[in-house]
Amino acid sequence: MATKKSATAPAKKSKPKMREVPPNPPSKPSKDILVFPNPNPERDYVIQFQVPEFTCHCPLTGQPDFAHFTIDMIADELCVELKSLKMYFWSYRNEGAFHEKVTNKILDDIVKVTDPRFIRITAKWYVRGGIYTNVVAEHRKPGWLPAPRVELPAHGFESGMLGA
Repeated sequence: MATKKSATAPAKKSKPKMREVPPNPPSKPSKDILVFPNPNPERDYVIQFQVPEFTCHCPLTGQPDFAHFTIDMIADELCVELKSLKMYFWSYRNEGAFHEKVTNKILDDIVKVTDPRFIRITAKWYVRGGIYTNVVAEHRKPGWLPAPRVELPAHGFESGMLGA
């Protein structure tokens, strides 16, 4: 028994649309750390950056290394621009670096462009050979002293309900 063909030809499958690659990628790794004027240089306040996806590789084995960086900074006249910091951290992806060296290099590079009152970098390196490594590096501007810590009285939890 013959099957009847439809009068219209089957529709051709259209190709899926592909996103075109721009001639100049919008973002790329860079060793340039950009800055902007501190909007409140009269006050000490902490700026904290969290970089949870830092990668580089071991200069001896070539194995990948991963770290979570925390940067606590009290700026003086200049602050770090975030996108440039992201591109700066990205620039280490294909470089070999010992944990201690790269943590201190990052500290030196930020200090060089911002001259902060205080900066502490904590790098928590993920496990390698059963060992976690944490590297903490600091810089304090000569002559800068932090204001004394203010201790506030502790208060009990209030639920809003009498007798609770």
